[in-house]
Amino acid sequence: MKKKDEYVKSDPYFFRMIIVSALLAVIAVISLAIFIDAPLKAPANPSNVPNPSKAAWFLLWFQEIVSYSSYFIYGPAMLFFIYLFLPYITPQTVEKAIWFRKEYRLIDIFTLLIFLGIVTLTVIAYFFRGEFWQLTI
Repeated sequence: MKKKDEYVKSDPYFFRMIIVSALLAVIAVISLAIFIDAPLKAPANPSNVPNPSKAAWFLLWFQEIVSYSSYFIYGPAMLFFIYLFLPYITPQTVEKAIWFRKEYRLIDIFTLLIFLGIVTLTVIAYFFRGEFWQLTI
């Protein structure tokens, strides 16, 4: 039999942590948006290919993916679709709250790789793309 102190009560402690982390994330994005200008240029002109416009900084990773091929748009769509079903794929054993459980290690690594990929593509698009979306140093 499990002791009472081995269990972590999720309400209200866990929900407070989620709300605080969500607020911090929103504040961080708003602060970055205030201090870092979006690299927007002239409005898009469909008759001028390649289009020299850039997206806002938080969407540059997506523009970087699509710049290689328009079919690459399905990659992020599939990843987000897979994330919808992760709670049903993962083991449903909830004995006590543990961060980074062994059962979820593959999902944690998957999530970290996705995050690092998005950050890398954003850095490439923001700092190494010049006029007409050419790679520059």
